[in-house]
Amino acid sequence: MAVIPFRKQPDPWSFEPVRSSATLSSRIVDEVREALFDKRLKAGDFLGTEKDLAERAGASRIVARDALRTLQALGVVEIKVGSGGGARIAGGNPALFAEALAVQLTLAGISVREMMDAQRAIEITAAELAAENATPEDLLKLRDLLAEHEATIDDSAAYTRSCMRFHLAVAEASHNRVLVAQLLSLQHVSWPAQNRTLTDPVARHILEVHRQLVDVIESRDAAAARRLMDDHVRMIRARRVSEDQADAPHCC
Repeated sequence: MAVIPFRKQPDPWSFEPVRSSATLSSRIVDEVREALFDKRLKAGDFLGTEKDLAERAGASRIVARDALRTLQALGVVEIKVGSGGGARIAGGNPALFAEALAVQLTLAGISVREMMDAQRAIEITAAELAAENATPEDLLKLRDLLAEHEATIDDSAAYTRSCMRFHLAVAEASHNRVLVAQLLSLQHVSWPAQNRTLTDPVARHILEVHRQLVDVIESRDAAAARRLMDDHVRMIRARRVSEDQADAPHCC
């Protein structure tokens, strides 16, 4: 069984005395996280069973079980029960991170202006990188989404969802997973289910801009992709901010 490569000390699990089992559980969680950040642990590494972890930490199995449950909830470990079971460092899941960040952004009361400014920074970089890195498969997906735009242009909700998928597909074509995760988190909280300012002229303008974006991405014109996306997200920002102000309570 592989040994957990935590701190390089004579006794890596030697802690100061603690007053509660909950505190010791959190110390175990911190040790695993620090080992990840220090590259002493990586995806697929085996931490051991609940019993192994308890012995290594000098703690009870109840404490080890609580630590493993916390690590599992954080997406750090995957736990297999039964014969050959135990805890193993999980593979990365950007979607899990995106959902968690979206929840925290909502709870923090991040404003529409803040979210749209962040979205602009993410999307213009993603468009630029898409022009440099997009594969034939990425371009085919973008063309398919343009066809979907045309098929749903008279259905506001369906068209809005199609546009959201298009923006995510551009980010995916950048082949930068950090940008994809960040955009996913913002889409959870900033993209409307119903687009109240989506008139027919606006929808057709968006379709044309999306066509131009695919063209410049396909032609590998990174500067043009950046400029087009910047102008496009500025327009989206103006509309989102306007909608948000219309929803705000008014006095007198």
